[in-house]
Amino acid sequence: METKERLEERLDLGSFDEKFYAIVGRGDENLKLFSQLFDVKVSARGTEIIIRGEEEKVKQLYDFIREIIKELKKTSMTPQDVRERAKEYVKAKQAYQSVEDREEIILITHRKKAIVPKTNTQRVYVKAIRENDITFGIGPAGTGKTYLAMALALAHLKENKVSKIILTRPAVEAGEKLGFLPGGIAEKVDPYLRPLYDALYDMVDYDKAVYMLERNIIEIAPLAFMRGRTLNDAFIILDEAQNATREQMKMFLTRIGFGSKVVITGDITQIDLPRREQSGLVEAIRVLQGVEGIAMIWFKEEDVVRHPIVARIIKAYEEFEKSKEEQSGDIAREEDKGGKKTKGKSSAGA
Repeated sequence: METKERLEERLDLGSFDEKFYAIVGRGDENLKLFSQLFDVKVSARGTEIIIRGEEEKVKQLYDFIREIIKELKKTSMTPQDVRERAKEYVKAKQAYQSVEDREEIILITHRKKAIVPKTNTQRVYVKAIRENDITFGIGPAGTGKTYLAMALALAHLKENKVSKIILTRPAVEAGEKLGFLPGGIAEKVDPYLRPLYDALYDMVDYDKAVYMLERNIIEIAPLAFMRGRTLNDAFIILDEAQNATREQMKMFLTRIGFGSKVVITGDITQIDLPRREQSGLVEAIRVLQGVEGIAMIWFKEEDVVRHPIVARIIKAYEEFEKSKEEQSGDIAREEDKGGKKTKGKSSAGA
């Protein structure tokens, strides 16, 4: 969890007069209310009020008390008046905050959870999806690439901007052989598509999701199933795109029809294709860079919004891979030097 800055502020009211008792209240009852309303620790030591807690919350109460002190110089107030003012102050702050948040809300889930971008890169990504026909989200796992795209897709469907959602990903095993899978084609590819179902059920009531899936309002299918289709008036998400071959990526990109919006997500450090096969995502990044209507957003480990340890794991692996590349380069240079020396000796002997 994110640790927030702690702060202590002190306000000296000067003397035990009417102003002091209006702010503090009988038996410190106002201070107890302030503590609850502003979510801070408040105490009085002599004529001094001490506020401790998270920086933003401490500053809010500090500013409120300063405002009351100014008003008490002009007019008299009872402890009850100050308590009512404190409630109104907090309510106004919360209303302002909720308006700010509402501007960023992508979707309200069936559990009444607001989905909003949490990092600056996520905000840029959401803006890019809204403004472009095709958006690439490239970066490590846990950065919200697919989750935010799914939320935007559902929001577009709700607002009748599209008539259906298509979720697809390559059916590629992640570094291990699963062997024979029982059942028909749907059962065989289901394990590869499960993460997309998980994201969908997290945002939409299960019965409603099933209803939309049964009527093909939402379609979840392997990338190979996109061949030969033209995808009009749809919000299409290609997930795990690093595992699409060059041919599959070109095929997918040429399926896009009128009124459609496409999001392509992937992590080019997690390619599970056979060694000889080049990733279609890697090629697409090179080919489509700078094309009008196409945005490419790069995520970093700082954008990971899962457990904080995930970001540290990603960074550790990146540093390890970098050190391996440097070591390989050093070995290659040493071998090259050794080869040149041997060649020089042979020439001298001749």
